[in-house]
Amino acid sequence: MSYVAVYHVATPDTPNKVLTHFDDIHSTLAEHGVRFERWQPGVIEKGASDAAMIAAYQPQIDTLGYAAVEVISVTGDHPQKEELRARFLDERRYGEDEVRFFIAGQGLFNLHLGDYVYGVRCEKNDLLVIPAGLPHWFDMGENPHCVTLRMFNTAEGGVPQLSGDAIARLFPGLDD
Repeated sequence: MSYVAVYHVATPDTPNKVLTHFDDIHSTLAEHGVRFERWQPGVIEKGASDAAMIAAYQPQIDTLGYAAVEVISVTGDHPQKEELRARFLDERRYGEDEVRFFIAGQGLFNLHLGDYVYGVRCEKNDLLVIPAGLPHWFDMGENPHCVTLRMFNTAEGGVPQLSGDAIARLFPGLDD
């Protein structure tokens, strides 16, 4: 189930509130310029190629207006799952929007907004657009299962700028 857990930075173990209804998630994130949507499932056959997965959502992708799209797939049997997970656990910013659409599985994005952290658990059919410059981190869990579309405009925009802040280590991860 998708949700948003809102934490004050002083109390990383206890959320102030947890939102589970789509409209509440959507409106709460929109207040901060974050876009959260649910797309209708595309028709994708098991074992589909990256091109087929992209084609299944091409009309929705086109309406977003990003120049490039790629499929990122990490499952529990991925030989580099620990390294991939660790790579995204540090707080970062991007020079352009961070755009992810979940074709399958789940993941937890944590958005650092002033004195609050918004833990956004995304799952199949969820689209999350994090505005450029917003500090955040991502956890795919110890036994990951996520297939996502990542959309961007430039290769440089997809290069993270790490904040150096250890805040991400204080908050619950996907498996907590």
